[in-house]
Amino acid sequence: MKEDLTQGPVIKTMLRFAVPMIFGNLLQQCYNIADTLIVGRFLGAGALAAVGSAFSLMTFLTSILLGLAMGSGTVFSIRFGQKDQLGLKEGILASFVLLSIVTALLNTAVFMGLDWIIWILRTPANLVATMREYLSVIFIGLAGIFLFNFFTSLLRSLGNSVVPLLFLAVSAVLNIALDLWFVAGLNRGAAGAAEATVISQYVSGIGIAVYTRIKYPELLRRDKKVRFRLSRVKEITGFSALTCLQQSIMNLGILMVQGLVNSFGTTIMAAFAAAVKIDAFAYLPVQDFGNAFSIFTAQNYGAKQTERIKKGIRAALTASVAFSLMVSFCVFVFAKPLMTLFINAGETAVIEEGVRYLHIEGAFYFLIGILFLFYGLYRALAKPGMSVVLTIASLGIRVALAYALSAIPVFGIAGIWWSVPIGWLLADVLGTVYYFVKRKSLLRGGL
Repeated sequence: MKEDLTQGPVIKTMLRFAVPMIFGNLLQQCYNIADTLIVGRFLGAGALAAVGSAFSLMTFLTSILLGLAMGSGTVFSIRFGQKDQLGLKEGILASFVLLSIVTALLNTAVFMGLDWIIWILRTPANLVATMREYLSVIFIGLAGIFLFNFFTSLLRSLGNSVVPLLFLAVSAVLNIALDLWFVAGLNRGAAGAAEATVISQYVSGIGIAVYTRIKYPELLRRDKKVRFRLSRVKEITGFSALTCLQQSIMNLGILMVQGLVNSFGTTIMAAFAAAVKIDAFAYLPVQDFGNAFSIFTAQNYGAKQTERIKKGIRAALTASVAFSLMVSFCVFVFAKPLMTLFINAGETAVIEEGVRYLHIEGAFYFLIGILFLFYGLYRALAKPGMSVVLTIASLGIRVALAYALSAIPVFGIAGIWWSVPIGWLLADVLGTVYYFVKRKSLLRGGL
């Protein structure tokens, strides 16, 4: 199934495409949420702290692959909008080779530098063994993550956001079942949670690859006209490198904050591990809506539908802000019950700190919703460098304020929490100013 996003009612077309993406990535979040919930319930706060800290590292590593896949998907969408079949096929080949090489390099680097990684995260001595046990397994899943994100970006660039949802649904259910079996049934500890996640990642990655090969053979079969060209690699890299850099900077900032959080001890680490999962789950729909908006914009940019892009911007902004405000209300009201899903009610100090985190960040989800739209817009309009600038502004101020405010006794750990919405706000202001200054040149024609 392919869907042309250059035709039909703007908001209806955008939402029809976005909703499967949102549900799909909500299911993907279930991988790590299942790990966190089951580990917290069956293994305790210490194991939860270790797995939560490892999650921040894995998010950073997978962001490199995700950034490359997203950048590639933008080029695929533009070529699809232009009806350039040869350009699309050669772009697919170039992107696959590029991501394969990067995945191999990442795998080599993380296994060689495992002890250094544990040290740089400022892991407390009592959690080092658990952290090493978890990371030694979870890194094996990088190839599965590569396969899933590459073929998901390809299918979505063609307007097919339903199939990735179906594969994620199967693997998410499998992950939860294996988590319970390995951790609660077989007593395999943190390594069991990692094993469940890795198996599920390969199920979704290999499954979607096989589906794409069968369903769209014309895009993947060997063809004498389709060659591996350095010019295509350069084109893919032009989009992917900056998108990858954006994702990496975003998650490097989060990783630096994780190191700061770890310095406050196990209680704060456990609170952060649980609250971050709730946080990410809460604003994931607007993040995916931003990605869907980006593909919508890229197809229309390739087809030179300037007025349709403008209508899409207005519709996307309204929908994102409205949804974010509703989610903020729910998270603020139900912060404590949400925390008790991940940690036993007796861990009052952990729950209290997690609730404070959610009350601060949860009130400002509309700011990150707007920021995700800017990321998608500038990526689609061949200005991925601006997305990097916004990410640096957002994360730079967050990291700087987190370290500065947490050192002031009157703020303490709350200073880390407040640094996040302040960073979102600064990036939104920059993105808005840039758009209104450059609007005419930004929307002028396609590649």
